[in-house]
Amino acid sequence: MTNATAELARRIRLGEDSSLELEDVRLSGGRVTAPDRGAFADELAAMANGRGGTAVLGVDDKTRRVRGIPLESLDTVERWAHEICNDSVNPPLDADILKMELEDADGRLAPVLRVDVARGLFVHRSPGGYFLRIGSSKREMAPDVLERLFQERSQSRMIRYDESIVPATTPDDLDYALTRRFLLEDTDGALSGSSPGTSREAYESALCKLRIVGSDTDGNARLTLAGVLLCTREPQRQLPHAYIQGVAYAGERTDAEYQTDARDIGGPLDEQVREALHFVRRNMLVRAAKETAREERPQFGERAVFEALVNAVAHRDYSMPGARVRLHMFGDRLELYVPGALTNTMTPDSLHLRQSNRNELIVSLLARCPAPSGVGRTRLMDRRGDGVPIIRRECRELSGRPPEYSLIDDSELRLVIRAAR
Repeated sequence: MTNATAELARRIRLGEDSSLELEDVRLSGGRVTAPDRGAFADELAAMANGRGGTAVLGVDDKTRRVRGIPLESLDTVERWAHEICNDSVNPPLDADILKMELEDADGRLAPVLRVDVARGLFVHRSPGGYFLRIGSSKREMAPDVLERLFQERSQSRMIRYDESIVPATTPDDLDYALTRRFLLEDTDGALSGSSPGTSREAYESALCKLRIVGSDTDGNARLTLAGVLLCTREPQRQLPHAYIQGVAYAGERTDAEYQTDARDIGGPLDEQVREALHFVRRNMLVRAAKETAREERPQFGERAVFEALVNAVAHRDYSMPGARVRLHMFGDRLELYVPGALTNTMTPDSLHLRQSNRNELIVSLLARCPAPSGVGRTRLMDRRGDGVPIIRRECRELSGRPPEYSLIDDSELRLVIRAAR
């Protein structure tokens, strides 16, 4: 028995879980009559919408006994499984279907089919709707959960949340001083004239091309999410959760009694970055070392903090109401909590090796905004993907320890930057 077969047999003995589905197979007249075609498609799609998993055909899910599939019907069941993956789930599933042999209750080898379903790059719909695997069963996703999943998966390439329309907004809500920095020179100053001639039309056309303004289902001009976040003075009126919560503590733990400073940092995203960086500068310690000459050593590397803050506002999931970016400072570390899971199969360990943007429009607009002084660049966003490598280098130079990235409940990214030695 190979290691893979032994591991699968061990998992079957333990029973179904969030990544294992067991199904007994019944045939009649050369056709598969059980499991139900639609129900099995729902189970496979639910695993793909989660972290992926394995379905084993030929095992009783209640007794966990290997019953097998008649050898002469194995190809029929394999074609049936292929058809479900390709025809009953939209988009089709990326699945590996393998023929295997497992020991039955009498110790004899019985043929089974193993269906390995990868974590989907898209959100998959099956005959029963949109499902997610929770423990050993599937559950239909609530609208807010489904919306977040669409945003996290590659389907956001077609429907990007930062380009979605914000209801009850109009182009009149835009702040011209904020908007003009994104406009081409030939449309700049279009609103300064008193007559709504061609200059006004050119201005509105430019806003649509920039995707700062879009149209709702009735054809009315509305601001996009990115337009609200970068081109209005108080985005929090429409998006109350789109701010940074800054808290500084005197000690090394979260304790209100040792809280020394706190501020909710709102305004346009580029202003949030500048004010959050100012918050860190104001609250961090600067020690003086005197070896050959006096040298000031900050508690945290400002370049690393800047890059982390820019990444936080650029890549956070804005579809999660009530979730805000949290910036917490302690005596021995800085913690940054960013709403949203990682996109496009990225992991905390691969962040410095790969690049994937959740909010392409926000990233492109931030790349046009000037950066604050002292951070080593002229624009807020560098689209080459150097942010995380810079954070890693700066942290190692200052504290001797790399930054620590981790996922909390698949819905929030936590970054820990250790203080200087």
